[in-house]
Amino acid sequence: MNIRASTTRSHLTTYDLAVIGGGPAGMMAAGRAAERGLKVILLEKNADLGKKLLISGGGRCNLTNSELDDRKLLAKFRGSDKFLFSAFAQHSVKESLEFFHARGLKTKVEEGGRVFPVTDKASSVWDVLLEQMRDASHGGNNPVIMKMDSEVVDFESTGTGADREIVAVRLLNGDVVKARSFIIATGGKSHPETGSTGDGFRWLTKLGHKISPAMAALVPITVSDEWVKAISGVSLPNAKITLYQNGLRVGGKQGVKKGKILFTHFGLSGPSILNMSSEVNELLKYGDVVMSLDLLPTHDHSTLNEALQKLFTSESNKKFKNAITSIIPTAFVPVVLEKSGITAETFCHSVTREERLSLIQIFKGLEIHPTGLLGVSDAIITSGGVVLEEIDFRTMRSRLVHNLYLVGDILNIDRPSGGYSLQLCWTTGWVAGNSVATSKADVDLS
Repeated sequence: MNIRASTTRSHLTTYDLAVIGGGPAGMMAAGRAAERGLKVILLEKNADLGKKLLISGGGRCNLTNSELDDRKLLAKFRGSDKFLFSAFAQHSVKESLEFFHARGLKTKVEEGGRVFPVTDKASSVWDVLLEQMRDASHGGNNPVIMKMDSEVVDFESTGTGADREIVAVRLLNGDVVKARSFIIATGGKSHPETGSTGDGFRWLTKLGHKISPAMAALVPITVSDEWVKAISGVSLPNAKITLYQNGLRVGGKQGVKKGKILFTHFGLSGPSILNMSSEVNELLKYGDVVMSLDLLPTHDHSTLNEALQKLFTSESNKKFKNAITSIIPTAFVPVVLEKSGITAETFCHSVTREERLSLIQIFKGLEIHPTGLLGVSDAIITSGGVVLEEIDFRTMRSRLVHNLYLVGDILNIDRPSGGYSLQLCWTTGWVAGNSVATSKADVDLS
């Protein structure tokens, strides 16, 4: 991509704002700017808007987190909170929920404060954003102009240093779009099949911005254990994973996560796994890593021992393999049989004390051996992006190009799963759309 000197095309319409990228942040920004009366064009290289949004949350769309305390919420953003306070003070979880509720979207809160549409359909969230853009500014008097199949390949700019500004973008088909201000909302590099291929990083590098390398974050974990792959498709809604470096006894405890875990043909996924993937990836650089899986985190060793004693007494003439399904999911029975050495046909009254105590250790500490992470294409989000010192978070405006605003996943902000990524999109998109100057004279360079 080459950023060329400006060319004059007086026959072209000049928009107040051109938004590049039709994902959640771009759609929110475009709709908010149009509500303010700006003439807005949204450029999306795919045939449809919001492709990644429609697959988020397994197609259900975890649109935010229910935490209303901004300090507690922003603590989840791992060191970026000091930058984000000014943006979230303007538009946070409360305002996002009000935005969607006012437009008829009903929501529900699930484990970990995850907020979903009651319909369990990401398309319900997509519909609201589309309606906002179509009906912006007093009942559709100023809708956003949406151009799909419009891949941006080039920028036209004038000036240098603090006086630099973008005047137009060139599309793959040769068309030129002129605007007074621009928002880049092209996302990171996760799920490239949705169009997130890092285009924005290349453009911004040419414009002088520093980019931290994009790496997979919130990504499933691969493991070497065949028993994990053998129960692919099984999930545990409330499990506990403890990380150890170089074995349970050799290395110290490195981290703990509780919540839903999904077993897959390659290893592990689910919210708890995604949220510890970065830690696992880092620890693997320094040696072997062991993940200790607690199938029953609500039971301590003593309570579990009592439960097993009662079970083996009340079901004394029942086969062991059938009796333990009242304690653990059926899919784990073959795993337990293999790990414990108890045969499938053993009756409960024949289980020895030593075998019972061994079972407790298995239930509370199944060892799993991670080997790495899946690639960027399988990541929920990528870390990396524009360094935050180069953004004015009061407006989301670039500190290097005075008519350029940056929103969403293009920013170098790490965050866990649980609705935080989309909330970042709603906040930064709304703030940018609310801050874009209505005329060149309105630009505040302070």
